[in-house]
Amino acid sequence: MDFTIHNDFSSISESEWNTLVEQGISDVPFLRLEYLRQWWQTLGGGEWKDAELVLISARESDRLIGIAPLFKAEYDGRSELLLLGSIEISDYLDLIVRPDDLPRFLSGLMDFLAQSSPYRGLPFDWYNLPDGSPTLAALKAESERRGLTYRQEVYRSTPRIALTGSFEEYLSHVEKKQRHEIRRKMRRALESEIPVRFYIVEQAGTLDSEIEAFFQLMENDANKSNFLTPSMRAHMKSVIQTAFARGYLWLAFLTVDGIKAAAYLNFDYKNKLWGYNSGVSRGFMELSPGWVLLGHQLQWACEHGRAEFDFMRGDEEYKYRFGAVNKYVMRVRVRPSR
Repeated sequence: MDFTIHNDFSSISESEWNTLVEQGISDVPFLRLEYLRQWWQTLGGGEWKDAELVLISARESDRLIGIAPLFKAEYDGRSELLLLGSIEISDYLDLIVRPDDLPRFLSGLMDFLAQSSPYRGLPFDWYNLPDGSPTLAALKAESERRGLTYRQEVYRSTPRIALTGSFEEYLSHVEKKQRHEIRRKMRRALESEIPVRFYIVEQAGTLDSEIEAFFQLMENDANKSNFLTPSMRAHMKSVIQTAFARGYLWLAFLTVDGIKAAAYLNFDYKNKLWGYNSGVSRGFMELSPGWVLLGHQLQWACEHGRAEFDFMRGDEEYKYRFGAVNKYVMRVRVRPSR
Protein backbone atom coordinates (compact mmCIF):
# COMPACT_ATOMS: atom_id res chain seq x y z
CA MET A 1 0.00 0.00 0.00
CA ASP A 2 1.49 3.33 -1.07
CA PHE A 3 0.85 6.32 1.19
CA THR A 4 1.08 9.94 0.04
CA ILE A 5 0.81 13.27 1.89
CA HIS A 6 -1.03 15.96 -0.07
CA ASN A 7 -0.69 19.67 0.58
CA ASP A 8 -4.00 20.46 -1.13
CA PHE A 9 -7.14 18.73 -2.36
CA SER A 10 -6.36 18.72 -6.08
CA SER A 11 -4.67 15.32 -6.28
CA ILE A 12 -7.83 13.31 -5.59
CA SER A 13 -10.83 13.80 -7.83
CA GLU A 14 -14.15 14.68 -6.27
CA SER A 15 -15.84 11.64 -7.76
CA GLU A 16 -13.13 9.27 -6.50
CA TRP A 17 -13.15 10.83 -3.03
CA ASN A 18 -16.93 10.87 -2.65
CA THR A 19 -17.32 7.34 -4.01
CA LEU A 20 -14.99 6.18 -1.24
CA VAL A 21 -17.06 8.10 1.32
CA GLU A 22 -20.22 6.40 0.06
CA GLN A 23 -18.59 2.96 0.26
CA GLY A 24 -16.83 3.71 3.52
CA ILE A 25 -17.34 3.16 7.22
CA SER A 26 -19.02 6.55 7.79
CA ASP A 27 -21.06 7.87 4.90
CA VAL A 28 -21.81 11.35 6.25
CA PRO A 29 -21.99 14.75 4.50
CA PHE A 30 -19.13 16.14 6.62
CA LEU A 31 -16.61 13.80 4.97
CA ARG A 32 -17.42 14.68 1.39
CA LEU A 33 -14.68 16.45 -0.54
CA GLU A 34 -16.68 19.61 -1.19
CA TYR A 35 -17.41 20.03 2.52
CA LEU A 36 -13.88 19.40 3.85
CA ARG A 37 -12.29 21.49 1.12
CA GLN A 38 -14.44 24.46 2.12
CA TRP A 39 -13.82 23.80 5.79
CA TRP A 40 -10.06 23.94 5.16
CA GLN A 41 -10.31 27.15 3.15
CA THR A 42 -11.81 28.96 6.16
CA LEU A 43 -10.29 26.76 8.90
CA GLY A 44 -13.72 25.99 10.20
CA GLY A 45 -15.09 29.48 9.72
CA GLY A 46 -12.26 30.89 11.78
CA GLU A 47 -12.26 28.27 14.53
CA TRP A 48 -8.55 27.61 13.92
CA LYS A 49 -6.05 30.40 13.48
CA ASP A 50 -3.12 28.34 12.28
CA ALA A 51 -2.92 24.78 11.00
CA GLU A 52 -1.04 22.52 8.60
CA LEU A 53 -2.87 20.22 6.23
CA VAL A 54 -1.87 16.55 6.63
CA LEU A 55 -4.07 14.92 4.01
CA ILE A 56 -2.93 11.33 3.52
CA SER A 57 -4.12 8.87 0.89
CA ALA A 58 -3.28 5.22 0.33
CA ARG A 59 -3.43 3.36 -2.98
CA GLU A 60 -2.84 -0.13 -4.30
CA SER A 61 -2.31 -0.50 -8.06
CA ASP A 62 -3.72 3.02 -8.42
CA ARG A 63 -6.91 2.04 -6.55
CA LEU A 64 -7.77 4.45 -3.76
CA ILE A 65 -7.88 2.42 -0.53
CA GLY A 66 -8.26 5.07 2.14
CA ILE A 67 -8.01 8.73 3.10
CA ALA A 68 -6.91 10.09 6.45
CA PRO A 69 -8.17 13.70 6.42
CA LEU A 70 -5.94 15.21 9.10
CA PHE A 71 -4.38 18.49 10.10
CA LYS A 72 -1.68 19.50 12.53
CA ALA A 73 -2.35 22.29 15.01
CA GLU A 74 -1.45 23.54 18.46
CA TYR A 75 -4.16 22.26 20.77
CA ASP A 76 -4.22 21.82 24.53
CA GLY A 77 -0.74 23.33 24.63
CA ARG A 78 0.92 20.90 22.24
CA SER A 79 1.08 19.93 18.56
CA GLU A 80 -1.49 17.28 17.70
CA LEU A 81 -3.05 15.59 14.70
CA LEU A 82 -6.80 16.19 14.44
CA LEU A 83 -9.43 15.15 11.94
CA LEU A 84 -10.31 17.77 9.33
CA GLY A 85 -13.60 19.33 10.33
CA SER A 86 -12.78 19.43 14.03
CA ILE A 87 -14.31 20.48 16.27
CA GLU A 88 -17.43 22.57 16.48
CA ILE A 89 -19.19 22.68 13.12
CA SER A 90 -18.78 19.17 11.70
CA ASP A 91 -20.97 16.81 13.68
CA TYR A 92 -19.59 13.47 12.41
CA LEU A 93 -15.99 12.77 11.39
CA ASP A 94 -13.96 9.65 10.64
CA LEU A 95 -11.38 8.03 8.40
CA ILE A 96 -12.51 7.47 4.82
CA VAL A 97 -12.04 3.80 4.03
CA ARG A 98 -14.08 0.71 3.20
CA PRO A 99 -14.85 -1.55 6.18
CA ASP A 100 -12.79 -4.48 4.89
CA ASP A 101 -9.76 -2.26 4.31
CA LEU A 102 -9.83 -0.42 7.64
CA PRO A 103 -7.46 -2.58 9.75
CA ARG A 104 -4.62 -2.68 7.23
CA PHE A 105 -5.14 0.94 6.19
CA LEU A 106 -4.96 2.10 9.80
CA SER A 107 -1.90 -0.03 10.52
CA GLY A 108 -0.18 1.27 7.40
CA LEU A 109 -1.14 4.84 8.26
CA MET A 110 0.41 4.61 11.70
CA ASP A 111 3.57 3.07 10.23
CA PHE A 112 3.71 5.86 7.66
CA LEU A 113 3.31 8.60 10.27
CA ALA A 114 5.96 6.97 12.49
CA GLN A 115 8.40 7.16 9.57
CA SER A 116 7.53 10.78 8.66
CA SER A 117 9.78 13.03 10.71
CA PRO A 118 7.42 16.05 10.94
CA TYR A 119 4.65 13.89 12.42
CA ARG A 120 6.53 11.13 14.26
CA GLY A 121 5.23 10.77 17.80
CA LEU A 122 2.48 13.39 17.45
CA PRO A 123 -0.60 12.56 19.53
CA PHE A 124 -3.99 11.99 17.90
CA ASP A 125 -6.96 13.92 19.29
CA TRP A 126 -9.93 12.86 17.20
CA TYR A 127 -13.37 14.29 17.86
CA ASN A 128 -16.86 13.43 16.63
CA LEU A 129 -16.29 9.80 15.74
CA PRO A 130 -19.70 8.07 15.60
CA ASP A 131 -20.15 5.65 18.48
CA GLY A 132 -20.79 2.85 15.99
CA SER A 133 -17.67 3.49 13.92
CA PRO A 134 -15.32 0.51 13.56
CA THR A 135 -12.45 3.00 13.75
CA LEU A 136 -12.83 3.01 17.54
CA ALA A 137 -12.06 -0.69 18.02
CA ALA A 138 -9.44 -0.75 15.26
CA LEU A 139 -7.58 2.26 16.65
CA LYS A 140 -7.69 0.86 20.17
CA ALA A 141 -6.29 -2.49 19.03
CA GLU A 142 -3.57 -0.86 16.92
CA SER A 143 -2.61 1.50 19.75
CA GLU A 144 -2.30 -1.32 22.25
CA ARG A 145 -0.22 -3.36 19.80
CA ARG A 146 2.21 -0.45 19.54
CA GLY A 147 2.34 0.29 23.25
CA LEU A 148 0.50 3.60 22.90
CA THR A 149 -1.98 5.06 25.36
CA TYR A 150 -5.56 5.01 24.06
CA ARG A 151 -8.33 6.99 25.74
CA GLN A 152 -11.93 7.10 24.60
CA GLU A 153 -14.79 9.17 26.00
CA VAL A 154 -18.27 10.29 25.05
CA TYR A 155 -18.03 13.78 23.59
CA ARG A 156 -21.60 14.75 22.73
CA SER A 157 -25.02 13.15 22.39
CA THR A 158 -26.59 12.95 18.92
CA PRO A 159 -30.34 12.33 19.39
CA ARG A 160 -32.19 10.68 16.52
CA ILE A 161 -35.74 9.77 15.58
CA ALA A 162 -36.35 6.54 13.67
CA LEU A 163 -39.03 6.91 11.00
CA THR A 164 -40.58 3.67 9.82
CA GLY A 165 -43.89 4.64 8.29
CA SER A 166 -46.53 7.35 8.21
CA PHE A 167 -46.53 10.53 10.28
CA GLU A 168 -49.30 9.07 12.42
CA GLU A 169 -47.22 5.95 13.02
CA TYR A 170 -44.30 8.15 14.09
CA LEU A 171 -46.57 10.07 16.47
CA SER A 172 -47.83 6.82 17.99
CA HIS A 173 -44.32 6.21 19.37
CA VAL A 174 -44.11 9.63 21.04
CA GLU A 175 -45.06 9.94 24.69
CA LYS A 176 -48.81 10.59 24.94
CA LYS A 177 -48.68 14.11 26.39
CA GLN A 178 -46.06 15.25 23.89
CA ARG A 179 -47.95 13.61 21.02
CA HIS A 180 -51.00 15.67 21.99
CA GLU A 181 -48.87 18.85 22.12
CA ILE A 182 -47.41 18.29 18.66
CA ARG A 183 -50.83 17.69 17.15
CA ARG A 184 -52.39 20.62 19.01
CA LYS A 185 -49.74 23.12 17.95
CA MET A 186 -49.75 22.01 14.31
CA ARG A 187 -53.55 22.13 14.23
CA ARG A 188 -53.63 25.58 15.85
CA ALA A 189 -51.26 26.91 13.20
CA LEU A 190 -53.31 25.30 10.43
CA GLU A 191 -56.55 26.79 11.74
CA SER A 192 -55.11 30.21 12.57
CA GLU A 193 -56.89 33.21 11.07
CA ILE A 194 -53.45 34.49 10.16
CA PRO A 195 -52.10 32.38 7.25
CA VAL A 196 -49.27 30.05 8.25
CA ARG A 197 -47.23 28.48 5.44
CA PHE A 198 -44.48 25.87 5.33
CA TYR A 199 -42.18 25.75 2.32
CA ILE A 200 -38.84 24.28 1.22
CA VAL A 201 -36.34 26.41 -0.70
CA GLU A 202 -36.08 25.01 -4.22
CA GLN A 203 -35.22 27.93 -6.52
CA ALA A 204 -31.56 28.77 -7.17
CA GLY A 205 -32.46 32.37 -7.92
CA THR A 206 -33.78 32.97 -4.40
CA LEU A 207 -31.16 30.97 -2.51
CA ASP A 208 -28.90 33.85 -1.44
CA SER A 209 -31.79 35.90 -0.06
CA GLU A 210 -33.15 32.84 1.74
CA ILE A 211 -29.73 32.25 3.30
CA GLU A 212 -29.66 35.83 4.60
CA ALA A 213 -33.16 35.39 6.01
CA PHE A 214 -32.02 32.21 7.72
CA PHE A 215 -29.08 34.02 9.32
CA GLN A 216 -31.40 36.77 10.55
CA LEU A 217 -33.56 34.19 12.30
CA MET A 218 -30.51 32.51 13.82
CA GLU A 219 -29.43 35.87 15.25
CA ASN A 220 -32.53 36.01 17.46
CA ASP A 221 -30.61 33.61 19.71
CA ALA A 222 -27.76 35.42 21.50
CA ASN A 223 -25.44 32.40 21.38
CA LYS A 224 -26.04 31.88 17.68
CA SER A 225 -25.61 35.58 17.01
CA ASN A 226 -22.17 35.45 18.64
CA PHE A 227 -21.39 32.31 16.67
CA LEU A 228 -22.15 34.02 13.35
CA THR A 229 -18.95 35.98 12.96
CA PRO A 230 -18.28 37.35 9.45
CA SER A 231 -15.94 34.43 8.76
CA MET A 232 -18.48 31.88 10.01
CA ARG A 233 -21.28 33.45 7.98
CA ALA A 234 -19.16 33.25 4.85
CA HIS A 235 -18.29 29.63 5.58
CA MET A 236 -21.89 28.58 6.27
CA LYS A 237 -23.13 30.39 3.18
CA SER A 238 -20.61 28.50 1.08
CA VAL A 239 -21.61 25.17 2.65
CA ILE A 240 -25.30 25.87 2.01
CA GLN A 241 -24.70 26.90 -1.60
CA THR A 242 -22.60 23.83 -2.27
CA ALA A 243 -25.13 21.47 -0.67
CA PHE A 244 -27.81 23.04 -2.87
CA ALA A 245 -25.67 22.59 -5.99
CA ARG A 246 -25.00 18.94 -5.09
CA GLY A 247 -28.69 18.26 -4.42
CA TYR A 248 -28.73 17.54 -0.70
CA LEU A 249 -29.71 20.87 0.83
CA TRP A 250 -33.03 20.91 2.71
CA LEU A 251 -33.74 24.45 3.91
CA ALA A 252 -37.29 25.15 5.06
CA PHE A 253 -39.20 28.12 6.45
CA LEU A 254 -42.44 28.67 8.31
CA THR A 255 -44.08 31.99 7.51
CA VAL A 256 -46.83 33.75 9.45
CA ASP A 257 -48.81 36.26 7.41
CA GLY A 258 -45.95 36.23 4.91
CA ILE A 259 -43.27 36.94 7.54
CA LYS A 260 -40.58 34.34 8.14
CA ALA A 261 -41.08 33.04 11.68
CA ALA A 262 -38.84 29.94 11.77
CA ALA A 263 -36.26 28.19 9.62
CA TYR A 264 -34.49 24.85 9.71
CA LEU A 265 -31.32 23.97 7.82
CA ASN A 266 -30.89 20.26 7.09
CA PHE A 267 -29.00 17.98 4.80
CA ASP A 268 -31.22 15.53 2.93
CA TYR A 269 -28.59 12.87 2.51
CA LYS A 270 -28.73 9.09 2.17
CA ASN A 271 -32.39 8.64 3.05
CA LYS A 272 -32.38 10.74 6.20
CA LEU A 273 -32.60 14.36 7.27
CA TRP A 274 -29.64 15.73 9.20
CA GLY A 275 -30.70 18.72 11.32
CA TYR A 276 -27.80 21.18 11.12
CA ASN A 277 -29.14 24.46 12.53
CA SER A 278 -32.27 26.51 13.04
CA GLY A 279 -33.62 29.95 13.82
CA VAL A 280 -36.87 31.27 15.29
CA SER A 281 -38.43 34.73 15.43
CA ARG A 282 -39.66 36.03 18.79
CA GLY A 283 -42.59 37.74 17.08
CA PHE A 284 -45.01 34.82 16.81
CA MET A 285 -44.30 32.68 19.83
CA GLU A 286 -48.01 32.17 20.52
CA LEU A 287 -48.05 29.95 17.41
CA SER A 288 -44.97 27.95 18.50
CA PRO A 289 -43.31 28.31 15.07
CA GLY A 290 -40.26 26.22 15.96
CA TRP A 291 -42.35 23.26 17.08
CA VAL A 292 -44.71 23.60 14.12
CA LEU A 293 -41.86 23.71 11.61
CA LEU A 294 -40.21 20.66 13.17
CA GLY A 295 -43.55 18.85 12.98
CA HIS A 296 -43.82 19.71 9.29
CA GLN A 297 -40.28 18.46 8.72
CA LEU A 298 -41.01 15.13 10.33
CA GLN A 299 -44.27 14.83 8.42
CA TRP A 300 -42.44 15.55 5.16
CA ALA A 301 -39.74 13.00 6.03
CA CYS A 302 -42.35 10.32 6.72
CA GLU A 303 -44.29 11.10 3.54
CA HIS A 304 -41.11 10.94 1.46
CA GLY A 305 -39.83 7.69 2.92
CA ARG A 306 -36.91 9.02 4.93
CA ALA A 307 -35.73 6.50 7.52
CA GLU A 308 -34.47 8.86 10.20
CA PHE A 309 -34.27 12.41 11.47
CA ASP A 310 -30.88 13.07 13.03
CA PHE A 311 -30.71 16.09 15.33
CA MET A 312 -26.93 15.66 15.42
CA ARG A 313 -24.99 17.08 18.36
CA GLY A 314 -26.76 18.60 21.32
CA ASP A 315 -29.03 17.43 24.13
CA GLU A 316 -31.69 20.16 24.07
CA GLU A 317 -34.86 19.02 25.81
CA TYR A 318 -37.23 19.59 22.88
CA LYS A 319 -35.47 16.87 20.86
CA TYR A 320 -36.50 14.22 23.36
CA ARG A 321 -40.03 15.56 23.51
CA PHE A 322 -40.27 14.68 19.83
CA GLY A 323 -39.17 11.13 20.62
CA ALA A 324 -35.47 11.25 19.91
CA VAL A 325 -33.21 8.54 21.32
CA ASN A 326 -29.56 9.17 22.09
CA LYS A 327 -26.60 8.05 20.09
CA TYR A 328 -23.19 9.61 20.67
CA VAL A 329 -20.04 10.91 19.10
CA MET A 330 -16.76 10.09 20.74
CA ARG A 331 -13.43 11.72 21.45
CA VAL A 332 -10.35 9.53 21.12
CA ARG A 333 -6.82 10.42 22.20
CA VAL A 334 -3.76 8.35 21.29
CA ARG A 335 -0.43 9.28 22.86
CA PRO A 336 2.97 7.73 23.43
CA SER A 337 3.08 5.93 26.75
CA ARG A 338 5.12 7.75 29.35
